[in-house]
Amino acid sequence: MIDVLVVDDDFRVAEINAAYVGKVPGFRVTARAHSAAQALATLERHRIDLVLLDHFLPDETGLSLVRRMRQHGHHTDVIMVTSASDVATVQAAMRHGALHYLVKPFTFAGLRAKLDSYATLRRTVARAAGTGDELAAQDQEQVDRIFAALRTGLPTRHSVPTADLIRDVLHTADHPLSAHEVADRTGLSRSTAQRYLRLLEQSGRLRLTLRYGETGRPEHRYAWAV
Repeated sequence: MIDVLVVDDDFRVAEINAAYVGKVPGFRVTARAHSAAQALATLERHRIDLVLLDHFLPDETGLSLVRRMRQHGHHTDVIMVTSASDVATVQAAMRHGALHYLVKPFTFAGLRAKLDSYATLRRTVARAAGTGDELAAQDQEQVDRIFAALRTGLPTRHSVPTADLIRDVLHTADHPLSAHEVADRTGLSRSTAQRYLRLLEQSGRLRLTLRYGETGRPEHRYAWAV
């Protein structure tokens, strides 16, 4: 089991996030904390594999807490779960070693995608480490694929270059795009574009909006969130 510490200053949000974690096979919530001080004290007392960490805490920011964790010798993995979506905070989280960055509000599917890819990474690294001090070529290739999947939040069976192509198109667009527009601009089939857009939206990388016309169903439109 992967032991998780949920850190959020909002008691209700912490309970919701903990409930989400509890629904993912292989994960269990060991503790909850509502401040940086409580989180650090919990890490001193318990073996924690993963911290779901909010950035806005009452005593310090989540990123400053990560720095203090490392200074105290805690190399626990971190997934940021926060409403902070500015580029500077996202980049700082990456530099401090956060494996994922999930922007609030998010769905259970979005969090599960992050947890599933994290679990896959742990299994792959553990398997590769068991081969000895040096990775075999096939193990290194597998680890590279997993790290690429961590960047996009995609399941490992999906193509990272395809996701990167969609990301580039959405980054350069001056307004949200429909699946049909993404397909036209990337050269992908509409069904492939829809499948990847849905996965990226579930992982929290895209913002979904609806545009209502005079008749028929509303059109789904996508913009890059981070």
